[in-house]
Amino acid sequence: MLRILFALAFGASVATAAEPWKTVNVWPAKAPGETKELPPEVNLWKDTDGKVGGKPIIKLTNVSTPTIAIYKPAKDKDTGAAIIICPGGGHNILAFDHEGTEVAEWLNTLGVTGIVLKYRVPFRNPNNKSEAAVQDAQRAVRLVRAHAKDWGLDETRIGILGFSAGGETAGLAAINHKSELYKAIDKVDDVSARPDFAVLVYPGALTDKKNRLKETITITKETPPMFLAHSFDDPVDVRSSLLLALGLKDAGVGCELHTYAGGGHGWGMRNTGHPCNTWPARCGEWLDKQGYLKK
Repeated sequence: MLRILFALAFGASVATAAEPWKTVNVWPAKAPGETKELPPEVNLWKDTDGKVGGKPIIKLTNVSTPTIAIYKPAKDKDTGAAIIICPGGGHNILAFDHEGTEVAEWLNTLGVTGIVLKYRVPFRNPNNKSEAAVQDAQRAVRLVRAHAKDWGLDETRIGILGFSAGGETAGLAAINHKSELYKAIDKVDDVSARPDFAVLVYPGALTDKKNRLKETITITKETPPMFLAHSFDDPVDVRSSLLLALGLKDAGVGCELHTYAGGGHGWGMRNTGHPCNTWPARCGEWLDKQGYLKK
């Protein structure tokens, strides 16, 4: 296992994942609050845009129908654990490959099912940009847990992972798992929305203008354990991770925090030439020590 973990120690680039094993709509009909269809989904990437790790990225937008795409590991490696992946993109787009499908492919090498959440973008509510995304994430956790047996998953080892705005989404879904973010619509909503653990990579928008955790973030002993990774020079303030880690400490919740001197923002699974690119190896070690990689 450790050999696999260290193989990614310097951020080896991961190719786009193969076709998913299964793709499922998050909602049986329209998502909460949706009254109209956006134009068709589109990749906004242009040749003039900056690359990540020397390669272009997918910038997906106009998502009206949230889905989960399930990527299963090889049967001989499958541990039964699963992680729902929330790509970043400022709640305007989804960085769908280097913070989504490439993450699923890495998780598959660890024996973990990677589940890429295509949540709604651009944001619907200008006063709460993460609202629709967190609704989709909460429903996704319930949906995966409700179908765990059918999909060959362990309902006690379902995590959530996110980057930037997706880190905010994953974090809020984990922290506010008891909050009713939408009206129940079927039996899936009777299932627990609490992820068993969370991985947040340069999460954003968790602090207020006074550099405190937002009042809407209440950490308790029931908050899931977390792995956090962030760069000190990230324009998305590192305090989101630092203060979250302190809040978890105060609540007696386990946390592993990695901060890096440099690297900026948006590295995802790519090799950008900085030590922060070793985060997958550190995260894999943490997952292993927590027992999430055991069959």
